[in-house]
Amino acid sequence: MSKTKILYVSQEIYPYLPESVMAVRQRTLSQAMQEHGNEIRTFMPRWGTINERRNQLHEVIRLSGMNLIIDENDHQLIIKVSSIPAARVQIYFIDNDDYFHRKAELADEQGVLFPDNDERAIFFARGVLETVKKLGWSPTVVHCHGWFSAIVPVCLKVMFASDPMFRGARVVVSLYNDAFAGELDGGLRHKIGSEGLKAPELELLDRPTYENLMKLVIDYADGVVVEEALSDTSMLDYARSCGKPILDWEGDRGSSEYMDVYHNFYVDLLK
Repeated sequence: MSKTKILYVSQEIYPYLPESVMAVRQRTLSQAMQEHGNEIRTFMPRWGTINERRNQLHEVIRLSGMNLIIDENDHQLIIKVSSIPAARVQIYFIDNDDYFHRKAELADEQGVLFPDNDERAIFFARGVLETVKKLGWSPTVVHCHGWFSAIVPVCLKVMFASDPMFRGARVVVSLYNDAFAGELDGGLRHKIGSEGLKAPELELLDRPTYENLMKLVIDYADGVVVEEALSDTSMLDYARSCGKPILDWEGDRGSSEYMDVYHNFYVDLLK
């Protein structure tokens, strides 16, 4: 099989967060694709719920220190790294004191989404792509897991479209049962626009619901993976209506045989 350079961008990864379909899938995929002989880089947010000492996170000084401007405010980008010894997989963490040091991930104790989740997602997306550039590593596939990674394909296909580091990269988005109720901050479109993204597709974000955010991601994706039996198939129906290549849900994906299916899906997208 041919070698593929895969950038994984995930909302959660086990064992840094508790077991879930998404967290376990990303952990399994990273290991399996590396064992297939592919070159991978894996990123997630450095949520405040992650125990740095137990998980042996440490800052990568040469990658840290850049300031990213989000909605006209400077926020320092801090990069940390850890390894999953059993998998021999390295994980990069996007960190910032303003956005990721609260003792929760996406919502408060009452389940209410944090009002700055839109800015946090923009910072995460920018942080991932700027760090990959600093590493001097050009991915051929960028695979996003979870709605919090949804800004990555938008930045990649518009803001970084002419960057030789990302030229020709194929974007894959995975669908999960991770919908949120309500809307993100109403200024999301303006904040993304201030990053230089003026594409007409951003009109979807005039109402930044989960559905509109994921429609935008699917618009920019080259392929879609269904990771579990979906309770709401509207996003899958939308992907089908757009004619996107789809790796559909067919039951357990933990087997080594099914990992071949992922690998072949990536390879087919690159043809």
